[in-house]
Amino acid sequence: MMSVSMMWPSASTATSLPVKAIPGSYGPPVVGPLKDRLDYFWFQGTETFFRSRMATYKSSVFRTNMPPTFPFFTQVDPRVIAVLDCSSFSALFDISLVDKRNVLIGDFMPSLKFTGGTRVGVYLDPTEPKHKLVKNFCFDILKRSSRVWISEFLRHSDLMLNNFEKEIDEKGSTSFFIPMQKCIFAFLCKGIAGADPSKSKEIEDTGFALLDSWLALQLLPTVKTGAIPQPLEELLLHSFPYPFFFVSGAYRKLYEFIEKEGQETIELAESEYNLGKEEAIHNILFVLGFNAYGGFSIFFNSLISTIGKDKNGLRPRLKSEVRRVLLNGKRSINFETVKEMELVRSTVYEVLRLNPPVPLQYGRARVDFELPSHDSLFQVSKGELLCGYQPLAMRDPMVFKNPEEFVPDRFAKDKELLKYLFWSNGPETSEPTTGNKQCAAKDHVVWTSCMLVAQIFNRYDSFECDEAGSSIVKLEKAT
Repeated sequence: MMSVSMMWPSASTATSLPVKAIPGSYGPPVVGPLKDRLDYFWFQGTETFFRSRMATYKSSVFRTNMPPTFPFFTQVDPRVIAVLDCSSFSALFDISLVDKRNVLIGDFMPSLKFTGGTRVGVYLDPTEPKHKLVKNFCFDILKRSSRVWISEFLRHSDLMLNNFEKEIDEKGSTSFFIPMQKCIFAFLCKGIAGADPSKSKEIEDTGFALLDSWLALQLLPTVKTGAIPQPLEELLLHSFPYPFFFVSGAYRKLYEFIEKEGQETIELAESEYNLGKEEAIHNILFVLGFNAYGGFSIFFNSLISTIGKDKNGLRPRLKSEVRRVLLNGKRSINFETVKEMELVRSTVYEVLRLNPPVPLQYGRARVDFELPSHDSLFQVSKGELLCGYQPLAMRDPMVFKNPEEFVPDRFAKDKELLKYLFWSNGPETSEPTTGNKQCAAKDHVVWTSCMLVAQIFNRYDSFECDEAGSSIVKLEKAT
């Protein structure tokens, strides 16, 4: 049995902790997984599902089942060990302890037909030789994209904000999600793939929706949508995997667009990283669609909504900082200027803490080891699947003061807390490498999100969202 010290507690403390059996139960075959699935999606909901079990077992580490399960997921093992505090969660980043192959969304893996038969980089473990090639390719893309990333983002976010203004003038409010997705799709196509959506009218108009359908069909068995009432959602959306056939046409259009307009990026993959053409295109599409577009769509929505609903004076403070750093318009918005905006950056970090774009992270034990929480050690056996629910781990009361509260300047006041910010599949204080699974674009996500906030408060004195956080109801132009 390997004894391992995680980020928290210290090595000396960890070795003195009592060793306990992991509490919890998987229940009887079929019945136990089905009950947990219904609790997760229907009777309790995700957060209550984890909180109630944590309270029942008086432990932030416990055994439970995670969907998808019965009846048509016979090859999926739903049994997991939930890790819900900062200490135990950090085991998911230790590649000597956990294997990351094929566990992006748990033991369930969508058909490889969704990626043209290619196991794209996100499904690879760092010990696999191909992982190094694909991740270095991603690093290279990001490095080369510096020529256009910032300018394309600012151009398309300007168009998005123009759209908001027009909608509010005409209707009194604007639902911002779809215009936001169009902005994200357009700038990422240029920034990641070097492909200009305006070269194809169909892709320019509907490319974001094609990606949405491709993403949705892969994730449907694992997420609550609320699109249709229960029990129909359980019967129709969570009971079986959807076949690629339904989105094959959409994916083919996206593939052909990248093949035609992203030739320079494809040639880079072939010549420098020994990736075949088809393999390169499927990896580009996954990084573009799943990692970047999917992540930004979720996070920008949370960021705009959180700031727009704030009732504690945050917006005037953000405006003041943005205007001061930009010298009232004399300096440009870019990565360097937003790095000087401490409150903006802290606000982005705090929204990432409370609303991480990828809430669940998984890893399968490579070896037997002792997993430390704050007060105990737990014996984990080789082959067991760890499941971290990040929104609870990032509310760990042993680490974060007033963990349930939105505190915009939390990370400005205490930068030490950044080592417990795990949204990127690793601590914010560490760097992505080919030897880990941390998001290659970690810094790009933070600085681009800061640019969005700066762009808004450079153009507007304030804005407000409705109580639901889905619409902007007020935009005050800068005076």
